[in-house]
Amino acid sequence: MTRADLGAVLVVPADDASAEPWRVRLDRDGSAPSDEGRVPPAVGDVVELDPATDHVTRVLPRRSVLVRDGADRTSAVQVLAANVDVVLVVEHLDPEPDLGRIERLLTLAWRSGARPVVVLTKADLVPDAAGMAADVAAVAPGADVHVVAVLDGLGLDGVRALLAPGLVLVAVGPSGAGKSTLVNALAGADVMATGGLRADGRGRHTTTHRQLVALPGGALFVDTPGLRSVGLVADDEALDAAFADVAELAAHCRFADCRHEREPGCAVLAAVEAGELPERRLESWRRLSREAAFHARRFDARLAAQEKARWRAIAKARRG
Repeated sequence: MTRADLGAVLVVPADDASAEPWRVRLDRDGSAPSDEGRVPPAVGDVVELDPATDHVTRVLPRRSVLVRDGADRTSAVQVLAANVDVVLVVEHLDPEPDLGRIERLLTLAWRSGARPVVVLTKADLVPDAAGMAADVAAVAPGADVHVVAVLDGLGLDGVRALLAPGLVLVAVGPSGAGKSTLVNALAGADVMATGGLRADGRGRHTTTHRQLVALPGGALFVDTPGLRSVGLVADDEALDAAFADVAELAAHCRFADCRHEREPGCAVLAAVEAGELPERRLESWRRLSREAAFHARRFDARLAAQEKARWRAIAKARRG
């Protein structure tokens, strides 16, 4: 599927992503059957169609899925993109990058099953892009960090080296970070609308939908709208990957269930006191851990409610 926008679903043939997309139909609830129950198709999904009616009959299993917590703060999640190979966390250097946002997006990227990569844009607008990139690299263990000035072509070769036939990338980040400009540079054409900054220095929302763009050489790129807020959906493995420095220290704590607060023999707290781990980094880990645990509890409660309702229906049918 190439685009989802207010119920509009466009698809292209699986063997020709550069073909002209056409609109297809969904059920009234906007979803389709899958191995995980009924789901709304997302950009990047591979779907089966009824050729007679152009109706989506099934969403095929996803090999990766990038999600965030639902905007309604229920246990539901919002799928940003499916079947992606690389998640580009795009952040601007001007204004100054938000390290907490980068950590949050990287956690989502690790959880997706795709490869996280950080792209820092607008390097031509700051005096010390290399120093700022080093600060970002310190909170992005395991992820490559590329510094680019898209309009000048600076640093784009490193991003282009990621591209390969059939590989799917998705760009996530705030409005004004230059995601659409990056897509256009990689595509060699203006395939996505771009905009400048507002008077307050914040980015304008130019992308209003998620869209799959075919790039020269056969790679595919998913551009996404700027994210005002990013609700976290993560497990222990994703948090350990995004905070590999904290996880490595935690392995040396005296107690296996150490929460890194006041426990004796805590290697993480010792590293903070010694100046080896920034306190901001530990606070970020704590915040995201609490948020991930909160979502997990809500999800478990939802499953329990669904199971209870199912058994009630079974009992009612038996009595009838």
